[in-house]
Amino acid sequence: MTVKKTLATLVVGLAMPLSAIASEGAERLSRILEPMQTYEATFEQQILDASGERLQEARGSMWLSRPGKFRWEVDAPYQQLVVSDGEDVVLYDPDLEQATVQALDQRVTHTPALLLSGSADELVESFDVTRSQQGSAERFSLLPKDPDTLFEELEMTFRGERLVGLQMLDSTGQRTAIAFHDVQMNRAIEDARFDFVIPDGTDVIRDTH
Repeated sequence: MTVKKTLATLVVGLAMPLSAIASEGAERLSRILEPMQTYEATFEQQILDASGERLQEARGSMWLSRPGKFRWEVDAPYQQLVVSDGEDVVLYDPDLEQATVQALDQRVTHTPALLLSGSADELVESFDVTRSQQGSAERFSLLPKDPDTLFEELEMTFRGERLVGLQMLDSTGQRTAIAFHDVQMNRAIEDARFDFVIPDGTDVIRDTH
């Protein structure tokens, strides 16, 4: 999986209602996520191979507003934008002058960031959720029940019930680790933040899969 594909995979999604909960781990995770209507932060991302060698670093900013709206901006070492208005997702690469447009995929096993919405149904149906406490950090490990997934394990880390870390391990042993900073929750975000007009001259690819 390429670095840019991994970025898109992590941020596509973010919209589902809460309902009945079956497992203790999923229940606790959903209780944490339920109050979150908006979330914004800066981030630092590292992608490591199976031996732990660093393959790529990136940093930028993100905003999300439930249901289904988000904006993920990579500032360095290259620019990239992933933005959703709740219906379609646009992945824009200004260096390539290329934009990929696809419908919002609601499957959390293919779009892990849906978990940030706190979908209890999806947590129970799609994952075995376990919780651990390490000092002030509360961690949740999510193992997909369906073998047809884009990742082997997902880990979410919270401090003070604020998401501060996200890690994803894929079938090749490659690990994507994201640390969030300057976290703000439930602060008003204008809808215009999630609108994106594709610049003239951009090569547009419409993904129907």
